[in-house]
Amino acid sequence: MIDPLETAREVLRTEAAALEVLANALPDDFTGVVDLIAGLSGRVIVTGMGKSGHIARKIAATFASTGTPSMFVHPAEASHGDMGMIGADDVVLMLSNSGEAAELRDMIEHTRRFQVPLIGISSRPGSTLMQAADHLLTIPALPEACGIGMVPTTSTTLTLALGDALAVALLRRRNFRPEDFSVFHPGGKLGAQMARVSTLMHAKIPVVAPDTPMAEALLVMTAGGFGIGAVVDGGRLTGVITDGDLRRNIDHLMERTAGDVATPDPLTVPPDMLAAAALAILNDRKISVLVICEGDVPVGVLHIHDLLRAGVA
Repeated sequence: MIDPLETAREVLRTEAAALEVLANALPDDFTGVVDLIAGLSGRVIVTGMGKSGHIARKIAATFASTGTPSMFVHPAEASHGDMGMIGADDVVLMLSNSGEAAELRDMIEHTRRFQVPLIGISSRPGSTLMQAADHLLTIPALPEACGIGMVPTTSTTLTLALGDALAVALLRRRNFRPEDFSVFHPGGKLGAQMARVSTLMHAKIPVVAPDTPMAEALLVMTAGGFGIGAVVDGGRLTGVITDGDLRRNIDHLMERTAGDVATPDPLTVPPDMLAAAALAILNDRKISVLVICEGDVPVGVLHIHDLLRAGVA
């Protein structure tokens, strides 16, 4: 009986070895392709048939999410009207391990007729695709990991990895930042981690003046529901009253004012801070609430539960 774990190791080692070969022998046109796409005013149209089509969809999605406008066009659908999706300012990135998929020929002809730059990714430099292409990204012609030489495994892994390499090279060329990434990922875990404090904070702040009697300050804190009171004088935050401050001043508490009890110069964060960074501060300081300030003017309150509900953790 064949051990499935040993089969898995064999497949992974075969593909890992192939990636090492590709890393040590990147196509000569790679830098030229990065330059071409970086200066593009249109989009990268990624296409492929069969398994190459699945890889093409992923490459297009990676481009689009990292600042390179891109979309997938199915080659067969292109032959039936979708060729109009390819504009004069676009570039076509065409994937085909053999370079001979019949469904690609109409799109190849279209790029030649309208002088749309064509980038080919294939393991066969003498194929129809690669002979027609303006830029050749040739991947090593290495054995597939299936053992029978027919199932696209090694070849699709190499193509996908080369697409990732292009996307990251372009990302770094554009100095693409985490805040740029968040623009394209407003939902899900990534979107939550890239959210700004300003999008999660509460604008209604439990505010008391420095001379507010603690009996009244306690009512404001309780109504606020955050377990704190912001001591504000002339529009400036001068202190924060927390549950810890109340315990430390329990003796004769009702004889004191908010200014007497508050912690001066409290920790605050700006509204444009990343939510993930704010969560790190809360965890590090072992506190549950932050006052959000623009300069020394309070503009909101952020509770750790707001971050947890948003999926930041």
